[in-house]
Amino acid sequence: MTTYAKIAVSLPRDDLAAADRLARAQDRSRSWIVAEAIRKYVAEQERESAHELGSSRAEQVKRDIQLTATERIREADELSVLSVASSRPIEQPRTFRTYDAFSEWRRRGRT
Repeated sequence: MTTYAKIAVSLPRDDLAAADRLARAQDRSRSWIVAEAIRKYVAEQERESAHELGSSRAEQVKRDIQLTATERIREADELSVLSVASSRPIEQPRTFRTYDAFSEWRRRGRT
């Protein structure tokens, strides 16, 4: 069940009049119109922020767009080499047959 809270909001007269006209036309309450507007605004902001780039990433995209296709491929190749060179091998997780074996390993200093 939805719970409600009362609030006091100051709106420009024209906006309130438009909300009242819409409420009458849709046979809804003024509160429903305002709440629906808020729901839609919040959903739109969440969608936009999910697709936003950070400022540094946006600058990088602008620089990348100015490169030729060949230059972009060359940069991608260089980055992939750097990525491979900087990655560490993935360690396999330790497993123990029993809790006692784990405890012994822990006592010995986890080596």
